[in-house]
Amino acid sequence: MKTFLEDDWSEIDHLLETIKTQGVSYLKTLSDRKTSVDHKISSQEESVPESGYGTEKVLEIFNERFEPVIVGSSGPRYWGFVTGGATPASIAGDWLASVYDQNTQSTKGQGDVSAVIEMETIKLILDLLGLPESFLGGFVTGATMSNFTCLAVARQWIGKENGRDIAKDGISVPFKILTATPHSSSLKSLSLLGIGSGNVVKIKTMEGNREAMCMDDLESKIIELHGEPFILISSGGTVNTVDFDDFKAIKELKNKYNFWWHIDAAFGGFAACSDETKHLVEGWEAADSITIDCHKWLNVPYESAVFFVKEQHKILQVETFQNSNAPYLGDPLENFSYLNFLPENSRRLKALPAWFSIMAYGKNGYQEIVESNVSLSRQFGNLIENSTDFKLLAPVRLNTVCFSLKDSADQDKVNEFLERLNNTGKVFMTPTFYNQHKGIRAAFVNWKTNEKDVKLVFDLMNEIMTTFK
Repeated sequence: MKTFLEDDWSEIDHLLETIKTQGVSYLKTLSDRKTSVDHKISSQEESVPESGYGTEKVLEIFNERFEPVIVGSSGPRYWGFVTGGATPASIAGDWLASVYDQNTQSTKGQGDVSAVIEMETIKLILDLLGLPESFLGGFVTGATMSNFTCLAVARQWIGKENGRDIAKDGISVPFKILTATPHSSSLKSLSLLGIGSGNVVKIKTMEGNREAMCMDDLESKIIELHGEPFILISSGGTVNTVDFDDFKAIKELKNKYNFWWHIDAAFGGFAACSDETKHLVEGWEAADSITIDCHKWLNVPYESAVFFVKEQHKILQVETFQNSNAPYLGDPLENFSYLNFLPENSRRLKALPAWFSIMAYGKNGYQEIVESNVSLSRQFGNLIENSTDFKLLAPVRLNTVCFSLKDSADQDKVNEFLERLNNTGKVFMTPTFYNQHKGIRAAFVNWKTNEKDVKLVFDLMNEIMTTFK
């Protein structure tokens, strides 16, 4: 029988060169790549081949069946969700992470010590965002797992405040979670943790077309708890309008009341990279935990996010995630190991793409990316605000534009308009619902996006609108 595995190994340089050539071709034509496709994947019998095909033949199969439906989601006009691109340096780091294939665990002793790279990268991100080194951090797959990790430690804190060890004994104490406009991943995390999204106490939002929580209502709800410890989930950039809760005011409340303060700053936290926008996160250093999503505005490949938890909660974190029945791992507090600080026991070297990119482009590079995206979002917002067919649903506060069709009679046509726009394959945006209006979201986080992209998309929008009249 032909041993494809041995043959592939002997031809590894040729295989990687072939993949590199194809990858470079994709990257160089990314601006022309369709953002939506209507191709159907060709059918194939779903069974494992007896002897396999070898990598070169499998690449042919991939290129025939799957490559045509790969969209340009890392391109300059993919404005749906909050999808960043991948910088050249982060791609290099990601490739090497696969080649070296490290399992990021311990920073001490023999064996894999790639966690040292991760700890260094965490410090780099803290410095990039202007946060103190009093935070411990680690890499996870995305904002959902970052929120999950932070809220898991918060759950343990609530238990200890009530004289319970929830990690050992399970949930048997009451929970109250105060929040105004949480991301769905936070609510999912509450469900996964057994806290229950039904225990959320909704805080009113500020008047004047805001998604940020009203501080007066927040303090009123806190007083109603009569000293009961609770978890506060605040927003460092809401989904629709990138609104920020007042961190300075929350910092003052934290000096008066007993609560765990979590900030979901998945992409909005990168406002800290620019002098023009860093005021939005002023005071966030007083939080107990923070979520940051690197595969958004840091522009590194999926899957990459970090969590930050104050070092003073280190014992709570170990109690939550330790492998207590694994003596070969040593004392979790004396011998630092990510196995005792994170949900996953096995993890690739997720930090390497971020390390490469931060080291390659520095503070000035990321300041430029953030300020360019903010400027482009404002340009797009101005075009919409001054148009005859579109209207803003909220001010452009940072890097996301939330808009709709201007004529209220056209509300039923919003989804049809967006479908036609996305079907051009030139741009991709996502639908939303805001302030009793059907809307459309355009998120600017890609380092490749430029003014020509904004003009192309707006001209396309006007062209499509002519069919609605």
